[in-house]
Amino acid sequence: MIKDRPFTALGLPAALLANLESLGYLNMTPIQAEAIPPALEGKDLIAQARTGSGKTAAFGIPLLQGIDLGASVVQALVICPTRELTIQVSGEIRRLAKYRNNVKVVAVYGGQPPALQKSALRSGAHIVVGTPGRIKDHLSRANVSLGGIRMAVLDEADRMLEMGFMADVEDILAMAPSGRQTLLFSATFPENILSLSARFQRDPVRVDVEVRRVHADIEQKLFACPEGGKADATALLLAKLRPQSALIFCNTRAAAGDLSARLQAFGHSAAALHGDMEQRDREQVLMRFRHGSCRVLVATDVAARGLDIEDLSAVINFDAPQDSETYVHRIGRTGRAGRTGYAATLFSPSEKQRIGPLRESQGSDIPIEAIGDLGSLGGEALLSDWVTFCIAAGRKEKIRPGDVLGCLTGEGGVAGKDVGKIDVMDYDAYVSVTQKWAEPAFARLSSGKIKGSKYKVRIL
Repeated sequence: MIKDRPFTALGLPAALLANLESLGYLNMTPIQAEAIPPALEGKDLIAQARTGSGKTAAFGIPLLQGIDLGASVVQALVICPTRELTIQVSGEIRRLAKYRNNVKVVAVYGGQPPALQKSALRSGAHIVVGTPGRIKDHLSRANVSLGGIRMAVLDEADRMLEMGFMADVEDILAMAPSGRQTLLFSATFPENILSLSARFQRDPVRVDVEVRRVHADIEQKLFACPEGGKADATALLLAKLRPQSALIFCNTRAAAGDLSARLQAFGHSAAALHGDMEQRDREQVLMRFRHGSCRVLVATDVAARGLDIEDLSAVINFDAPQDSETYVHRIGRTGRAGRTGYAATLFSPSEKQRIGPLRESQGSDIPIEAIGDLGSLGGEALLSDWVTFCIAAGRKEKIRPGDVLGCLTGEGGVAGKDVGKIDVMDYDAYVSVTQKWAEPAFARLSSGKIKGSKYKVRIL
């Protein structure tokens, strides 16, 4: 495996290297070091990669290098299993594409009006990122053509198999030119994935990145809880640990919703993320968590698939994971980029049988403590210092982060240090400000103008 190799070793254009440096991309991750060179050579790939491995850049950089801005047709297609991953991947590709002017990336997924996506597609797109069902829908309506596709990417192919999307994926690939380049990324390689590769890829380069089983930079703990006492134990952990941000995993949608409600009742800044939610609600919960106006996210594995949260302080397994791979996938979201992380797993007497195999699989003696050793419930709840606003205008109205910042810090009087993250999406923009400036900031955004126009604003 190639390690610690700088992006400068790839012979990429200076403008791309400068953009990568501005984004914090200096040395390649293992998947990037092994996947990018053959992909740049035009070879097909079948690669093992998990969320957080840097796989988006591993296919995004070769993808962007192959775009011909002079051809106003769709030239690259990225198929993702979930809406959340579609949004994340399309956003990262846009960031990577800043070195090239006028690269048009369109994301298509369920939960957003098809008419808006149709308009964006027909206005011209070089790259389409989407879920299988919505891509097929647009193809059936002739809103998009795959005749000019040079590269197709299957992201998290095993997840698409699990969710029953493989037939749709096969139908989509069958409509793309046979001479295209195809990159397939999957955490595992079940027989169906290998069969798909055999049908749609040409002599693919196999890239296997060793999965790290023991996370040396993550402090791992197991907490024994009384039967029926894990909700109280979670609230106690949050109050004692006081993480800046925490992702809590539950095995079912019902458990995620119930736990989120319980934590809110304890006063913690918490929200749920699961498959029963409307897409707009899911996007806004994720935006609040990204912006820090929600410090605790309670999610199922399916809903959290594809999430890549920067600087996540802690992961708590409210429900013990079903297997060691799920455990590694969950806790690997903290302790990244040289930072330390914390991972706690709660278990009741009825779940005790899962703990022995889990400890053995990690090759380390994860300490077990009684949750009661932390003390009793009480103390200050986890609250957020930030408030997130949603502005009803985005990239389609030519809004940029600087426009939102200027509205707040100019005549609005908000100090720059009191303005947090700013995210501009296709049809909305999100900005966070400190709690003390929430009211004046809301008044300014509501009454002031952004690029000469007034837009509706609401608090998430």
